[in-house]
Order: sequence, then C-alpha cells, then structure tokens
Amino acid sequence: MTIPSKAPRLVLASASPRRLDLLRQIGIVPDAVDPADLDETPLRDELPPQHALRLAAEKASCVAARHPDSWILAADTVVACGRRILPKAEREEEARRCLSLLSGRRHRVLGGIVLLVPGASGEGHRRIDRLVRTDVTFKVLDRTETDAYIASGEWKGKAGGYAIQGRAAALVRWIGGSYSNVVGLSLHEVAGMLHGAGFPHAAPPEQ
Repeated sequence: MTIPSKAPRLVLASASPRRLDLLRQIGIVPDAVDPADLDETPLRDELPPQHALRLAAEKASCVAARHPDSWILAADTVVACGRRILPKAEREEEARRCLSLLSGRRHRVLGGIVLLVPGASGEGHRRIDRLVRTDVTFKVLDRTETDAYIASGEWKGKAGGYAIQGRAAALVRWIGGSYSNVVGLSLHEVAGMLHGAGFPHAAPPEQ
C-alpha cells in the first residue's frame, strides 16, 4: 500500500500583517506565522542591498531551527537614499526626517526574500534568495502635507516612515518596479520561487 506523502508546511518568518495579507491575495496561506526577534541595526559599512538580504537570511535561519521539516519564507524591506538606510520610524521626529529626505527625490525600496526548502531525510534546508528593487519618487512635500501625514499615524513602524498602501499613495509621483515589494513582499518573485522549488500553491482566492 502506498502511503501518501505528507503535505509540506509553509512557515512565514515575519510579524508583518501586510506580508500575510499579500500572500493571501495570491492564494498562499502559511500554515504558521513565527517571527524572528532580531537586532535589525545595520552593520558598519553595510550597504542597503546587503542589509536587506542579510536580515532576511537571518530571520529564515532563526525560524528554521524551530521548524526543521518546514518550508520557511522570510523577507526584509529596506528604504534607501543612496547608501543611506532609512529607519523603521517609531518616533515622530524620525518620520519627519524621513519625509524631509524623501521629498522631491527618487529613492529605492529593496526587498530581500529568502526561501528555505527542507531536504530529504533531514538533510537540512536548501536556500533560495532574491533581491527585488523598486524605485519610488515622492512629490515635493509642503509643511501642510507633511503635518497631515504625520497626524495620520500610519508611518509608525514603517521603513522610511511611510506606507504606500495607505495615505502615502497620494505623495508618490512615480514608481518603477514591483508595487507589492514596497508594501512588503514582491508577489511575483515569491510565487516564482515557490513554484520553481516545487511547493504546491494554494487555490486562488474566491472571486
């Protein structure tokens, strides 16, 4: 008698509700959400692309230790102006500094994505990673627009001090690349990574 193979488990190594919502948008529902608690301070002389991929890899590795037989999906989003990595704004003054820096300028949103695929017979995980870049240009912000956005509070905890899926959409003059990457996870890349590695996709959302 043939014993059916056990369905693979997908663990999302992120506390971001935005990433979970994005995955659900394309019919992928993780079996578990298990965020990694890491120090996200950039290393000395670390460039934005390196920072995004390093954090995604460290998140994935940390969570994989707790789920050795599961598929692990981890990501990190970095907003960068030149070589400068903008913080995930927690205080109003941080958000104001970010908005001032972004006003009238083009910046990059870098998404580091790491997928760990469990090996056969406990052989450990195989790593697949991608770095996604989206270019975003803000309009020139006046004091009234900045004050109104700060008052909304939606900048809290957001990389670069803004959420493009919210009121900040009115501040964006141009975008080049993946929109979902700016929200928190490039769906095109994730779907391709999972498919290429052989993970069975969930059914698409009901219309």
